[in-house]
Amino acid sequence: MNTRSYRVIALVTAVVVIALVVVFLSPVFRSGPSSTGITNLNAVEVRSYQGQDLSSISDVPENAINGTQYVNESDYRLTVTGLTATTKVMTYNEILDNHQHYSKVVTLNCVEGWSATILWEGVLVRDLINDAGPDPQANTVIFHATDGYTTSFPLSYVMDNDIIIAYKMNNVTLDPEHGYPLRLVAEDKWGYKWIKWIDEIELSDNPDYQGYWEQRGYSNSGNLNESQYS
Repeated sequence: MNTRSYRVIALVTAVVVIALVVVFLSPVFRSGPSSTGITNLNAVEVRSYQGQDLSSISDVPENAINGTQYVNESDYRLTVTGLTATTKVMTYNEILDNHQHYSKVVTLNCVEGWSATILWEGVLVRDLINDAGPDPQANTVIFHATDGYTTSFPLSYVMDNDIIIAYKMNNVTLDPEHGYPLRLVAEDKWGYKWIKWIDEIELSDNPDYQGYWEQRGYSNSGNLNESQYS
């Protein structure tokens, strides 16, 4: 083999080596996070939490008086009003960005006979109410939904307990069927008190207020240890 052949082989080898170096240094071929940051993947439903088995989201049927409500996040507003120092209006992002988040496992029990144990994540109702400044005369909190559904509780129930309005269940953002953007996690209450698609929290001085199902014969307290009928 002559000198010219050696030079050609050397040149070809150098080109191949350079090409391989360029390829393997490219971010496309490197493992680990890209130089542009972290890519967010879809949340995955969890089925256990701190050693406790959880029900599936699919175990919670859709119950609604006017079908599933499809709420546009950009148009959504939660209003805290009534007997308050000021009327507070918040977007979905303002609710999540400006309040502490909490998670807890709570079982939803329906008067139809089914139950589901779910990991809920949300913000405390009392934090939202405190933003508006509750009037001392207020003794009742009324929740309103986008479909016209309402239910009420003694104000002390949400102020003295860690009652949350949830935006996630089993680590997954609520879908429309399960109350997106916000539903109440009404601990120790029958399922008809777990109002979905909440768009207004009203403080009142009327302890006898009756919501949708309460007007139709269901207990106003909705306590699990009592009959669901009034």
